[in-house]
Amino acid sequence: MEHQTINKIETRIIYPAIFLLIASVILGGCYYDNEEYLYPVTSAQKCDTLNPTYLGTIAPIFASNCNSCHASAAPSGNIVTDNHASLTANINKVWLSINHLSGASPMPQGGNKLTDCEIAKIKSWRNLGMPNN
Repeated sequence: MEHQTINKIETRIIYPAIFLLIASVILGGCYYDNEEYLYPVTSAQKCDTLNPTYLGTIAPIFASNCNSCHASAAPSGNIVTDNHASLTANINKVWLSINHLSGASPMPQGGNKLTDCEIAKIKSWRNLGMPNN
């Protein structure tokens, strides 16, 4: 009689408990984390400001946003942005302008302010001593 009671306990409690334990281990082992979902990349993190170069980083920003008005041929406001020597000579005025700070006209004139990433790249290049690379 006692043996029958143990069998009933095994079939009613122990076996379902073992089944649930095995099922939870199997299903828990299949859990997949998407790194991009768990750790989303912000726009600031996407902006590479490490080692910006004049030719690869800075010149293209000025070519697409500034050189149409500030090229060597006919520079608006006597500010030239299409070559390294002229840009570095006027970097303080340019910096005030692209950041829309007092003391200079906000640039690009009549257009949108440069993106935070573009400004961060220029700042990094400026902090590195404005190398001509």
